[in-house]
Amino acid sequence: MAPLIAGQSAACIAGRGTKLAVRLLVRSWNVFHGNAAAPERGHYLERMIRLATEGDVDVVCLQEVPAWALPRLGDWSGLTSVGEVTARPVFGPIPIPAEVGRRLTDLHHGLLRSASSGQGNAILLRPDLRVLERYSIGLNTPSFRRAKARELDLDWRRRLAWAKERRICLAVRTELEPGRPALIANLHATSSSDPRLPDAELLRAAVFADALAQPGELLVLAGDFNVPRETSATLAELTGPEWGFSDSGPWIDHVLVRGAKASPHAVWSEDQRRLDGRVLSDHAPVEVEIS
Repeated sequence: MAPLIAGQSAACIAGRGTKLAVRLLVRSWNVFHGNAAAPERGHYLERMIRLATEGDVDVVCLQEVPAWALPRLGDWSGLTSVGEVTARPVFGPIPIPAEVGRRLTDLHHGLLRSASSGQGNAILLRPDLRVLERYSIGLNTPSFRRAKARELDLDWRRRLAWAKERRICLAVRTELEPGRPALIANLHATSSSDPRLPDAELLRAAVFADALAQPGELLVLAGDFNVPRETSATLAELTGPEWGFSDSGPWIDHVLVRGAKASPHAVWSEDQRRLDGRVLSDHAPVEVEIS
């Protein structure tokens, strides 16, 4: 395990059980480019965003948002939106405007998905939670991949596959109440048959967020980690006593919390994400209540 950041993590872990004066509901959803679990020609992204932000939710972390939709999230949700493109819109090898990518994808969303539209991650905050700072880090940069490929003895096929799509961890700092800051980090790790690759990216994201976290600050690390707890060495370490995060989720989508008490993960049923008879996304939203 990578060493903790001296002078920061120990203080944060010591405050793991600190009670918040306010309750905070954090939700995470891989929206699958706005498509249904059984992909269709059309998309349902706007209705999915409205569904994801219903109720008393305070923070929503989204993955697989088409690049053209990132500027629209605030209007659709009524929340403050911070987003970043991970894969730029392209036509073959040629970069194209996001709106052109949308028009091309409209031909058949189920078949084309992110081939032309690109994609990104986003964090939505309830309007009174002001964004104080934003940060991001690449999780599979060339130098990181080279170092880990040597360490893990990856063959050339896995090395090429790992480089196919840029992955990031996006983070924002906000203030929940006077004198009580919070750092929210959202990641979408690489999908791979080798679980060591998303596991390495998850650890890189955790070290990044840990280094940003101030002593005693609430830290949330959420997103599509692409590793279940049964096969993830990193999740076992993060939820252990040294790192001090709350328990992981039951599948590959997680909301980890440090600095306050967190409820077990609530996973939406298919009925909760059903629209006109279809189940939305191939992922279920997960949420955790922090108090």
